[in-house]
Formats: sequence, structure tokens, C-alpha cells
Amino acid sequence: MKLLAYNVRTDESMFFQTFAEQYGVELHTLPYSPTLENAGKTEGCDAVSVVTTSITKEILEKWKASGIRCVSTRSVGFDHIDIEAADALDIPVSTVNYTPASVAEYTVMLILMALRKVKTIIMRGSVQDYSLTSVRGRELRTCTVGIIGAGRIGEAVIQRLRGFGCEILVHTLKPNEALAPFVSYVPFEKLLQKSDVISLHAPATAETKHLIGQKEMEKMKDGVVLINAARGTLIDTQALIEGLESGKIGAAALDVLENEKKVFYKDLKYKVLSNRELALLQSMPNVILTPHTAFYTEEAVSDMVEYSILSCKYELEGRDNPWRVNG
Repeated sequence: MKLLAYNVRTDESMFFQTFAEQYGVELHTLPYSPTLENAGKTEGCDAVSVVTTSITKEILEKWKASGIRCVSTRSVGFDHIDIEAADALDIPVSTVNYTPASVAEYTVMLILMALRKVKTIIMRGSVQDYSLTSVRGRELRTCTVGIIGAGRIGEAVIQRLRGFGCEILVHTLKPNEALAPFVSYVPFEKLLQKSDVISLHAPATAETKHLIGQKEMEKMKDGVVLINAARGTLIDTQALIEGLESGKIGAAALDVLENEKKVFYKDLKYKVLSNRELALLQSMPNVILTPHTAFYTEEAVSDMVEYSILSCKYELEGRDNPWRVNG
């Protein structure tokens, strides 16, 4: 198998080399994103590994013409790939999974940072303001935490929250009886009404777009804390801004944001941000923003590279591919 991997970062290179040798793959890597102009670079390759850049119908058509037989994205989400076009071209598309501990641990960190007003404490400390004014926090053990979506990552968050002694409410499509002794499965509206902290762990789909909007926020407790380390489209950003400005939302900790692709993973310190909502949120003392880094651990990067290679290998060998999302 000859594999071309796009957007290969320096920190991924070692893993690509290790697993390519382990699985007998002829590997070619590029440091930049796939575009229609460079899609011809795949000539002679059997498979492509990408990340979260947009993969359009036109790119897929060009890859198909050059002999590409499958596409793997080194991410859990696949909304950046035109799946309808891939189906029409008979190109299997696969995702990866990785240790859920990475995002789960990061989520708990965000919850604690939001509750303890860590952003304000750090910012004031940087200008030698060590006063206690307006930085009194809350203890997690006193809070009711609502988890929306209890798949692998949501479940891992629940397991980590158990040690804090907080009440945990869960709304999910597939309740897990093994968690029943530790959580209460509740309808969506009850979770909104009863939770002091709400953490989102749902995928980005047409059905989940703006899962949390103005109407949902109106049903929440005053001062609720919102956590999103899943997908930016789950929250209506404009409604979130309005909720923060009115005080309805007490704090937010976000690792993802709508329209983040033009900003996140880029060095923009000498540029004007093209995302006004991000700039506005970043200015708020009760909002923590990180650039989609919850997944980013050594263990997770290793998993993503290995499973991307394996999914392509399985497709080309006609074996069952547990990561395929279409066809």
C-alpha cells in the first residue's frame, strides 16, 4: 500500500515512520493541506490520510481519477469531508478514535478552571494584582453536572467526575446500565433546568447543530457554566454571547468554536482576527478559550496516526474496517 499523508506535523512524523514500518506501508508525507491545485500529488498512491481541512467533491473526483481508493481522516469528526460525493465516487471514508482520557481529563480541567475563575486569577497575577476581589469560586462537589452525550468520551468524563462527589445528570441516546449507579439519566429539558455545569460530548451532525441555543439557555439556571470540548457547532455562538452579556450564562470554557477553521492552529499574533465572535469571547473574563487542543496528547496522536494507517490498510486488503463511516 502506498499512502500519502497531508498536514503531517513534526510531532506526528515519528509515529508515521514507526507505524509505516510496522505495517509495511510505503509512506509519503506533505506538510500542507490538500487543495484542488495539489490534488495531483496523489498520483500513484492508493490511499490518503488527512486532518480537518475541507475535502470537497472536486478534490475527491481528482483523487479518484488518480487512483485513490480510500480516504482516512486523523480525527473523530468527518464533517469536513463531502461524504455524499465520496459515496457517489465509491470512495470509503474512515475516521479514527483515540484514548478518551485526553479529552476527558481536559474537560474536567476546564470545569475546574471555570468554577474557580482561573482566567481572571492568572491575568491579574500577570500585572501583580494578587487581590481576592471577584475571584471567589465554587467547589465542584456542591454542583450538579449535566453531561450531554455519553459515548466513549462522555463516559470517561463521568468516571473522572465520580471522585469529586458531584451529582451527575446524563442525557444520551444510548444509556449505559454500568453507569446507572453513579448517574441519573434524565430528559434533555430536565438536564438543562437542573444543572449548574453543562458539558457537551455530542458529535457534529445536522440534528445537533445549535443543540444549545437561546431557547435552551433560557431554560437553564442563572449563572450556569457551559463547557464544550466536542464540536463548535453544538452551541449557537451569538446566543452564547448574549447569554454571557446578560449574566444568564455565568461562565463558559470552550475548546471548540463555530467557524474556527480559519483561526485555530495558525499563528495570527500580527493579524486581525477574521472571527469577530472569537475576539469578543476572548475579551470576557469569564470565558476560557483554547484552540481545539483537548485531544492533543502524545498517546492520542500516536493512536490517530496508527489507526489512520490501519484503516487504509484494512480497506485495501478487503478486511472489516471498524473506522469506516460511509458505504
